[in-house]
Amino acid sequence: MSDMELVIGLEVHCQLGTASKLFCSCPASSFGASPNSSACPICTGQPGTLPVLNRKAVELAYSAAMALGCKLRPRSIFARKNYFYPDLPKGYQISQYEEPFSEHGGLDIAGPKRVRILRIHMEEDAGKLLHAVAGAELDGSLVDFNRAGVPLIEIVSEPDIRSSEEAFQYLTNLKEILQFAGVSRCDMEKGEMRCDANVSVRPRGAEKFGTRAEIKNLNSFRGVRDAIDYEFKRQCAALERGERIVQETRLWDAERRVTESLRSKEEAHDYRYFPEPDLVPLEAEEALVARVRAALPEAPSARRTRFMNDYALTEYDAGVLTAERALADYFEKAVAVCGKELAKSAANWMQSELMAKLNAEAKTVADSPVRPESLGELAALVQKGTLSGKMGKELFPKMWETGKAPAELVKELGLTQVTDSGQVGVWADEAIAENPKIVADVRAGKERAIGALVGAVMKKSKGKANPALVNDLLKEKLK
Repeated sequence: MSDMELVIGLEVHCQLGTASKLFCSCPASSFGASPNSSACPICTGQPGTLPVLNRKAVELAYSAAMALGCKLRPRSIFARKNYFYPDLPKGYQISQYEEPFSEHGGLDIAGPKRVRILRIHMEEDAGKLLHAVAGAELDGSLVDFNRAGVPLIEIVSEPDIRSSEEAFQYLTNLKEILQFAGVSRCDMEKGEMRCDANVSVRPRGAEKFGTRAEIKNLNSFRGVRDAIDYEFKRQCAALERGERIVQETRLWDAERRVTESLRSKEEAHDYRYFPEPDLVPLEAEEALVARVRAALPEAPSARRTRFMNDYALTEYDAGVLTAERALADYFEKAVAVCGKELAKSAANWMQSELMAKLNAEAKTVADSPVRPESLGELAALVQKGTLSGKMGKELFPKMWETGKAPAELVKELGLTQVTDSGQVGVWADEAIAENPKIVADVRAGKERAIGALVGAVMKKSKGKANPALVNDLLKEKLK
């Protein structure tokens, strides 16, 4: 197979983060809700109803296009995509075809390599067929219309991807960009992000593309990678046997780890697209475009670079802190309190204490009872010597439990670090008098032995003595 090249194009459906559906006021987020509890005459296509376009969906769709470097069309139109399936109540899907709202963008992946984006268009989701229901015996299938009419964008890449790993990187970066821009939560478990992969093979160096198979039922990035790898091997093996690859739609069976033929692949003319007569053309108003562009956040890749340059963070630290927009925002609010010179310290507190608590309690950073300003204050108190690092680690759980600022807790609990050399000297003298063997070892040149004396002094001070001062005083007294 080394003489064959893999060619991949991805079609990603992403649910826009609106409160209501694309053309009606039904709730868009109905995951876990009772079947057909979020459906109305409009989204189920009852006679006499008319769709009304969701303005927020348009704004989020424009945000996605801008974040991916796409050009907005001044004018786009909706179209009816006609096909008959039980989960499509109107007998057609309102989508966009000849004139999508945006096109010609791109997304960078490792390599470095740029994957071109052909188009992004808006459309409504279909319902969901249930072939099995817990506790019920079905002679056939049921249909749930809760998702019918949910607002989607479909992001169609050019066939620029050449490996399953590149596909994985593309999807990972795409998800990150969409989440940062506030377009969608991209929760694949809830169907908020789905992917179809168009896979073909050709002799390495050839210009003409091979016949493609579209793989559906891909509900995880790992599933996309595994399905592509399997399909590459299947098509190569078929060609080696002298067989012809047919254009078809195939399903990925995650349990058996194989793709299976579903149906012959439809072409655009099979759907009999024509303009949606109940919706006027969508025009990209200058004021709306300007407002959306102004609200667009800094791209995650640009923010990572800035974190490394402005705060002297390592690539790893910057990557962790920009994995989520909320996490990056939290970090910058903490640094605003403790200062850029303590940015690394703030990053360490976040990656150790804060994220450990968030993971242990399955919370997001938005749910953290420790405010970013408090974390920045904690980093500053440790730097100033008001608290030792150990005391800071002991204080953090109390900050988490109470939500109080560290300075307030330090005062309440009397945790201020002792830096008075007179008092620390008294404890040091007592530790020296009580540990003659350790003292003899230190004076005999066993430098590591002084750690035991430092520990003795810290115990006497109940952890409040400044460790550096303790170490210096002991060395002076044992000369």
